[in-house]
Amino acid sequence: MRPTLSVILVMSVTIMLIMIVAVRSACAITEVGQPAPALVAQELNGQQFDLGAERGKVVIVNFWASWCQPCREEMPALDAFYKRYHSDGLEMIGVSADSRHDRSDVEKAAHSLSYPVAMLNDAETNGFGDPDDLPTTWVIGRDGVVRAELAPDKIQVTEKSLDDTVLPLLGKSDAANTHKSPAAAP
Repeated sequence: MRPTLSVILVMSVTIMLIMIVAVRSACAITEVGQPAPALVAQELNGQQFDLGAERGKVVIVNFWASWCQPCREEMPALDAFYKRYHSDGLEMIGVSADSRHDRSDVEKAAHSLSYPVAMLNDAETNGFGDPDDLPTTWVIGRDGVVRAELAPDKIQVTEKSLDDTVLPLLGKSDAANTHKSPAAAP
């Protein structure tokens, strides 16, 4: 017995709906106010970074690439912020979206950074998915919840935006006075 056209149509629509649901489930959707997705990646130095193991700390996850000029421009602010607040419970990871064959460019760019760097392609688990835009920076609170997204079309990474976004999560109340120049001090 041959299937009728209506049976074939119903089966086709059902298969398409299943595929749509599967694709939507596979696409990572990271949202502010929701638990941070899993991220497990081998750092360039060979150590393992596991975002889940960092619970209790404030974590900055910065997606970047060596060829991305805005990414490179925000790195000094990220590095200075990490150096300043690492001892206060801040962790950070830079996740390069470069391809594997550009690893040497990533290593050169990361050489002067104090915070660890990993390659997105080397991530064992990446619940964030591939970033839509670069740079994209996620701020995760001590409770493991995404507290902010910093990106060029939203809030750019600057010393001020990091102060405003991260310092309250670290329990620092004097965010407004952190970067006064000596001439501006009373």
